[in-house]
Amino acid sequence: MKNIIILSALVLIQFSVNAQSTWTLDKVHSKIGFTVTHHMISEVDGYFSDFEGSMKNTKDDFSDAMFTLNIKTASITTQFEVRDNHLKSADIFDVAKYPTIGFVSSSITHIAGNRYKLNGALTMKATILPISLDLTIIGTNKNEQAKRFEIGVKGISKLSRLAFGVGTNLGLFSVSDEVELRLIGEFDKLF
Repeated sequence: MKNIIILSALVLIQFSVNAQSTWTLDKVHSKIGFTVTHHMISEVDGYFSDFEGSMKNTKDDFSDAMFTLNIKTASITTQFEVRDNHLKSADIFDVAKYPTIGFVSSSITHIAGNRYKLNGALTMKATILPISLDLTIIGTNKNEQAKRFEIGVKGISKLSRLAFGVGTNLGLFSVSDEVELRLIGEFDKLF
């Protein structure tokens, strides 16, 4: 009887372990970017080149997917060195003091088709605030050659840079308070 209980417990533990999938963000096929309005007349794009992330789910339709993301602030680039150095300075991101931006999702709601609302907490410059992303599952793939499953997602959110203490001395007419955040990501797991 004791052996049956132990065997049953092991089967339940194995099922629980297998029930949850962990996906890793593929940096080669992903991009984290942002857009701000410059002088209220044009848009400037930038992105972060160093980041890592993961997704966990138990349901095949991803309706319970949970995401984490960690971005290295020093990897910011707008393809203009003078501006990039200013963005890294204490005036803006203060990368020496705040080396990372983090996101942890708290819930996901299926809207329709391949569209979801992803809620979570964004941490930037030691400020933690809730944000929502419009999340689209672009597609899924079983890559036989690489022996992995792949899922492509796109997330878009608008947030206030001033709420996070980013560039508080720039003035509203230099750069907009509203920032559009964009994530294009491919998450992979081996099979």
